[in-house]
Amino acid sequence: MKSRALRRAHFYGKLARAGIAVGALLIGAGIIGAIIDGIGFWGVMITGALGAAAIYALMRYPEMPMPTVETLRQTDLATLAGKTEIWLEAQRAALPAPAIPVVQNIGLRLDALAPQLQTLAETDPASREVRKLVGEHLPELINGYRRIPETLRRQDNGGKTPEQQLVDGLKRIDREIETMTGQIARGELDKLATRERFLEIRYDGASETAQ
Repeated sequence: MKSRALRRAHFYGKLARAGIAVGALLIGAGIIGAIIDGIGFWGVMITGALGAAAIYALMRYPEMPMPTVETLRQTDLATLAGKTEIWLEAQRAALPAPAIPVVQNIGLRLDALAPQLQTLAETDPASREVRKLVGEHLPELINGYRRIPETLRRQDNGGKTPEQQLVDGLKRIDREIETMTGQIARGELDKLATRERFLEIRYDGASETAQ
């Protein structure tokens, strides 16, 4: 999945920095040893301790930044799908059981969408549609549900509970991502950019229940 690819890239970046630091430390110790005719037992011990400390610090920090709603709206298209997956994974614990399979499927849809986003320019009107759906509608739907007190999440609100509204909204987004992926793959960017379909994500009803 793209989220794993981003995590691997972050890990390998830290690993490379740790390797460079240890290499520089060993070169420095070698130069000092050549100048003073050896660094001795304690020099070796100090070099080893500094190397271990460098590896520990550089492999632990910096931690991979967790995407937020704000950063999702600003991130580049190439990493938008992967970062959205990471954000979704962090929300799962707060979601009801019926929503989990849908969220997992959205993750798979985002994986399929990611290569298509590579073909879009940031200025393309279709890019705005993708950003709206993935960077705005999806987070707003989940955050709107999370703002509702737990005691009200299973109470009827206009024929549906907030939990049902959440699941229905996620299913609509899942279908929309599938549609977008197909249209971008077929080069139907004009159709994607000009269509006027409205995602019926019922935030308002859920918000009224929360008040």
